[in-house]
Amino acid sequence: MSANKDADGGWRTFLWNSEKREFLGRTGCSWFKIFIFYVIFYGCLAGIFVGTIQALLLTLSNYKPTYQDRVAPPGLSHNPRSEKSEISFSMSDPDSYGKYVRSIKDLLRPYEEEHQTDQLKYEDCGVYPQSYRDRGSVENDKEQRKACRFSKDWLDGCSGKPDETFGFKTGKPCMIVKLNRIVNFRPRAPSNNQSLPDPLQSKALSNLIPIHCKNKREEDQEKIGEIKYFGIGDGFPLQYYPYYGKLLQPQYLQPLVAIQFTNITIGQEVRIECKAYGANINYSEKDRYQGRFDVKLTVNS
Repeated sequence: MSANKDADGGWRTFLWNSEKREFLGRTGCSWFKIFIFYVIFYGCLAGIFVGTIQALLLTLSNYKPTYQDRVAPPGLSHNPRSEKSEISFSMSDPDSYGKYVRSIKDLLRPYEEEHQTDQLKYEDCGVYPQSYRDRGSVENDKEQRKACRFSKDWLDGCSGKPDETFGFKTGKPCMIVKLNRIVNFRPRAPSNNQSLPDPLQSKALSNLIPIHCKNKREEDQEKIGEIKYFGIGDGFPLQYYPYYGKLLQPQYLQPLVAIQFTNITIGQEVRIECKAYGANINYSEKDRYQGRFDVKLTVNS
């Protein structure tokens, strides 16, 4: 091939043949036709791609997930969070529980009353459980909706005011619990008290999703001691639902429940399970946080 190239004038002739007026073996007209072909070809591909994306976007809503029925409602989460759901600390060592205290303080910061003074964004929804607060359809009205106020003072002994360490310093730790947000989800109160744990059967649970904690293992039954609950009705009141999403309700505050272990056995690991109870709240063995959670708690002196 090299000999042929040399006979025809070498590589220089291949790059530009002045006699035939060819560049890299093609005339200007040939290069122009190839250029036009690829412009049209890739233009069509880009048009198909953009058209497909636009058609998909037409089926989506900015305010509500399209396939929300595939979400298993709802998750139950707790704070402070920790690796492998293990909370372990020493009462005599502030550094051992400092991260837990900071985590709870960060969670409760938006619940300060000074952050809920705007009358256009917040409204009082009562201090007793009530029915759903309907603020219109998610799709039809695009104006922002008000949110119910929730004061951290309602968490009483776990609000951080009587004890800035949330009970960790005295071996009576608090946990803050909430139901995860799901747009337009309406949790339903238990339909039958007889299916609930004994401590809840005597309570009025109308318009309320109660929560109850107990020992996960039989051997821990005598180690837990008394558990106190703080919040509106000691559960999740229905007037805070439904949630309208970040675009329509960016200032939304989830109702909280504070749980305090006031007499837990010192120096031993205790496995605790907490559940939220509602007519449409289910549990799954594959998801440890669906409607419930369990945590290992160890309090050392």
